[in-house]
Amino acid sequence: MCVKVACVGGGPAGLYLSILLKRQDPSHDITVHERDPEGSTYGWGVTYWRGLLDQLHERDPESARALDAGSVRWCDGVDHVRDLTARHSGDQGHGIGRHRLLEILAARARALGVRLAYESEIGPGTLPDADLVVAADGVRSALRTRHAAHFGTRLTAGRNPYVWLGTTKVFDAFTFAFVETGHGWIWCYGYPYGPDRSTCVVECAPGTWTGLGLDRASEAEGRALLERLFAGVLDGHPLLGRPGGTPWQTFRTLINRTWHHGNLVLLGDAAHTTHYSIGAGTTLALEDAIALAAALREHAALPQALARYEKQRKAALLPVRSAARYSAQWYENLPRYLRLPPERMFALLGQRHSPLLPHVPPQLYYRLDRAAGQLEPLRRFKRWVGPKIARTVHARALAARE
Repeated sequence: MCVKVACVGGGPAGLYLSILLKRQDPSHDITVHERDPEGSTYGWGVTYWRGLLDQLHERDPESARALDAGSVRWCDGVDHVRDLTARHSGDQGHGIGRHRLLEILAARARALGVRLAYESEIGPGTLPDADLVVAADGVRSALRTRHAAHFGTRLTAGRNPYVWLGTTKVFDAFTFAFVETGHGWIWCYGYPYGPDRSTCVVECAPGTWTGLGLDRASEAEGRALLERLFAGVLDGHPLLGRPGGTPWQTFRTLINRTWHHGNLVLLGDAAHTTHYSIGAGTTLALEDAIALAAALREHAALPQALARYEKQRKAALLPVRSAARYSAQWYENLPRYLRLPPERMFALLGQRHSPLLPHVPPQLYYRLDRAAGQLEPLRRFKRWVGPKIARTVHARALAARE
């Protein structure tokens, strides 16, 4: 349908979209514009689950095989609170370095005839001449910002500061560690993404961040302090920052009222973000690319194709956004759960996506959840009442802002 496509942003979403469109019709003229030099990506590892890999094998087996081969896997989760540790089994998780992921997708796109233009800055006033322009330029998208009023862009800042680091400690499971300090709790999420590296995300409440002096410390001083605090899980390994600095930040949840404007369409983080604690960012970006490619294949007219893509992805994102919102809130209210016996706290960590949990005393929720595991009528009641309570509370919160 679209003869000439310009994708602005050389991240996973933009590269994978170009692969799918070339596979659908090799005559498509596709260019991916990336403002940074090739191979200069930031970040450590990304996570995904078996369901995404199955989708990728179905759409492009060659890149899926390379992705699979370049990933590490784990099945367990490990939780540390003070000196207590619990290990539990779950679904198989996958981790791959962001740099390696982009290498695989870029090589596949080139092999299919996609032009990759690195160090190619596309500003909002200089849109490429194309039938379709894809804004895959991230949460700070310049193309989206120019038409922010049309897109209905809204950014909501989270409360807790966090920092995204690497480490030479290779975790053998998805690892949570909660450490109590004189200024409150601080915690990390760690997972492997290669034979000699893991990602380590550290988060805490604002009062803990300032109380520990992390707001004033140099980057090296801050990492040294975190290495001491998490020595029990790092086993003497260092924490790593990225070249140019690794700042603390607060997560920004992005939503847009609409995702397309004329021949311009939003993809991945330019369209939406979900809190990092559910580990879905890369998966959602690739699923966006899958849905947009399918819509362009199935609809001859561009407006209908973009409307179909937007409708489908917005519907798919609803439960994910809910899970991300409640997961973020769980961590923002962490002391509520750390008063529980460790095995109960760990159980509720796994239930943090529940819309019912914030509105029920934790001990009572734990007992209800255990009972629901044995009684089907109670399971059905829990699934029914949770969303209802969440919608009521959300509506009241919106009314209070008006």
